[in-house]
Amino acid sequence: MIEISPLREDDRAGWQPLAVGYNTFYERTLPDATYDKTWRRLMAGSELHGLAARLDGRVIGIAHYTFQASVWFDDTCYLADLFVDETVRGQGAARALIEAVATAARDRGCPRYYWLTQANNVRARGLYDKVARHVGFIRYDYPLT
Repeated sequence: MIEISPLREDDRAGWQPLAVGYNTFYERTLPDATYDKTWRRLMAGSELHGLAARLDGRVIGIAHYTFQASVWFDDTCYLADLFVDETVRGQGAARALIEAVATAARDRGCPRYYWLTQANNVRARGLYDKVARHVGFIRYDYPLT
């Protein structure tokens, strides 16, 4: 049975390969110092929040999320990262992580919970189309450097 809980200090060894896998999927290579900094921010729990999906006590999936100010609404919840070990995909971990973040968003009173993915992320979009709705927005990134 898959269990969802907040990331704990002793999860670092299970978290890092999943975090690296997530970034590799999006064709990013990050230095170890970035993972160290992100881990510290997740453990502080003030601006970034992290969840682990566990199967038989082993971390098999992660979700990172934030609460953001909104001009027109109360805080919104943004699911920044979601990644499940390839060897256990299709067993419900991603859906359970999405639902756990939704619970956190409801508990905080957020009227909106959203995330982004690449258009070609077909497998993930299969799940996303079942649990959420695509509202048609297109994202633009303005280069700052």
